[in-house]
Amino acid sequence: MTTEETPLLRAEHISVDHDNVYDRFSPWKKRGILILVSLSGLLPLFASGTFIPAIPQIAHDLATSPEIVTFTISMSIFGAALGSMAMATYSGFYGRRPVYLAGLPFFCLGSYQIAVSQNIYYLIAWRFIQNVGISGGISLGAGVIGDIYKLEERGFAMGVFFGAVLLGPAIAPVTGGIATHYASWRMLQWGFLIYGLALLISMALWLPETSHPGTLGAEKAEDQQPQSNGSTRRQKWRWVWLNPFSCLGLLLSPNLMLLTRCKLTVLLVPLAYTIGAKYGITNEALIGAVFIPCGVGNMVGAPLAGYISDRIIIAYRAKRGGDWYPEDRLRGTLFGAAFCVPLSVLFTGLTIEYVPGRMGLLLCLGWLFMNGIGASTLYHIWSRS
Repeated sequence: MTTEETPLLRAEHISVDHDNVYDRFSPWKKRGILILVSLSGLLPLFASGTFIPAIPQIAHDLATSPEIVTFTISMSIFGAALGSMAMATYSGFYGRRPVYLAGLPFFCLGSYQIAVSQNIYYLIAWRFIQNVGISGGISLGAGVIGDIYKLEERGFAMGVFFGAVLLGPAIAPVTGGIATHYASWRMLQWGFLIYGLALLISMALWLPETSHPGTLGAEKAEDQQPQSNGSTRRQKWRWVWLNPFSCLGLLLSPNLMLLTRCKLTVLLVPLAYTIGAKYGITNEALIGAVFIPCGVGNMVGAPLAGYISDRIIIAYRAKRGGDWYPEDRLRGTLFGAAFCVPLSVLFTGLTIEYVPGRMGLLLCLGWLFMNGIGASTLYHIWSRS
């Protein structure tokens, strides 16, 4: 009978060479790879978040309304969603490195075209392409870390990675606000172009293929083929159509569905109209700075969540005599789901309503820090389950 304890994903048989496959890279090489994928994982949410403070300036510059400019954010999120699923799917067939190197040029091209765009329709189209290009930063990064770190070690590495990922939406508004206020929204896109080119060159030089030998679909398709004369040959490279939407079937689990709904955005999106309006913060850069405690909470919470989830895996693996389920990590979400996230939202609302002045603002910043810890714990452990 299927219950909530029934695993969605069955653990594969662990062979004698299970540990050896994680020893292909030295500890220093692993740290270098972790830095590269973290720098890539920072971009998707950061690039989207920096756009928000620039909306009024973009609307004025392109002679359109703020509502239409806001539509570009929806299109960029849609592009990121499609691109993330496609890149994750194809990375399992062709490898992590080729997909990284294929996506980053689109991000660079999109950044350039946005910087020189002269009408809103041009901007919307290239925002979509820009976010498709960098959308694999999160999904591919998680796959790379799973490739190079052992089961009981990867939680902390994933914590570092998601600390960088979740730092993006926290520092993006203040970065976008400062750039827009003191320079131009176009200068920010030139900055993304430089960042993307530097990351592309770094990936090309120092990121190896991390997929386990013999596991890629392309490797299996290129197995030596027998010939009529008894010889063998390799198939030439060919494009294979894959279904990027198959991963959506995992959302049939109520655990995963509920955790995807638990986001820190419930506090951050209306921040200018809640904390900003209550405490008289009107400067774009200062409003963006209010996001920083959430980012710091993300940086603290994600590595902490990784450590906790590793300890849980080790404990339950020993309890079952070596067997483990990916869902074991979900036990580590209880504290964040039951206390940090709901209480931080409640206390923020009460503080805004009843506590005026500097003390109220300081308390709200503390609740945002608490929310960042809880949300990053949920997001990180859910992603590894």
